[in-house]
Amino acid sequence: MAIGFRKGDRIRHPRLTEWGLGEVLENSVCGEVRAFFVGVGEKKLALSHVQPERITGAEAAHPLLDSLKLRADSDTSRYRGIEQAKAHFLSHFPGGFHGERFAEHEREYKDKARLQMAELLGHDACRQLLDAGDHDEICARARRMLNATNLVFPNEKSVLKDGLSDADSRERFARSLLALLHGKRGIEGRFKAFVGVLEDIGAAKWTTATYFLYFGQPQAHMFVKPTITQHAAEVCGFEINYRPQPNWQTYSCVLQLCAYLHSELSDLEPRDMIDIQSFMWCIAPGNY
Repeated sequence: MAIGFRKGDRIRHPRLTEWGLGEVLENSVCGEVRAFFVGVGEKKLALSHVQPERITGAEAAHPLLDSLKLRADSDTSRYRGIEQAKAHFLSHFPGGFHGERFAEHEREYKDKARLQMAELLGHDACRQLLDAGDHDEICARARRMLNATNLVFPNEKSVLKDGLSDADSRERFARSLLALLHGKRGIEGRFKAFVGVLEDIGAAKWTTATYFLYFGQPQAHMFVKPTITQHAAEVCGFEINYRPQPNWQTYSCVLQLCAYLHSELSDLEPRDMIDIQSFMWCIAPGNY
């Protein structure tokens, strides 16, 4: 007699082990179970032909399934298993993260910006400017950093420029930026405070909210380009709870997605989130 499965059960195919761990998407009916597998995406299994193994306990944990975006009525057409996504990335960049093509097209200009960030908005430089009350110079350096790459659209740069038109806004932005980059509070509080200032000056864009952390602390933080980030999350089947307004819940979910990708791509030896952001751009629909 076929064993019934309930939505949320974790399973494995008894023979196709390359499918990896799966999660049942809806209660099994009519002798069929609909499940999402980490390796291949959604599959329907006839229980008269195959009896999946039910997985429980610590073995049932998986960061992708634990943050599964797909639901019973979801379109799974954009999902790609990590191996398929990796193969696509390597078809564009045969040497991977350490190849010449990747360095030329993705890495070198971002490394240059990373070094410029350390020079312009490093701790000591910012502290001296803030102690001197030179908020205008901190704002000018922040705008120079935005102009160091093409990652932020011109209209988004203009929005920040307009928001810094008065001295009070420049002081608040300068202080919150310094706290974001170098403060001793937890990152959640610092991020929320910075976003709050951006909201007050009418410049609350995801790109502006995450750009400085990305180049200032690339080992830990990600640049959020909304469309690319959402599409990459869909390809990976990862729930990021996206909302257009910058917020901590979405950003923390993005960091979880990036940590997952960093772990899954360990054989390619990603150096930091700069590499991971380039991978996300490459696997997003439209670039596939």
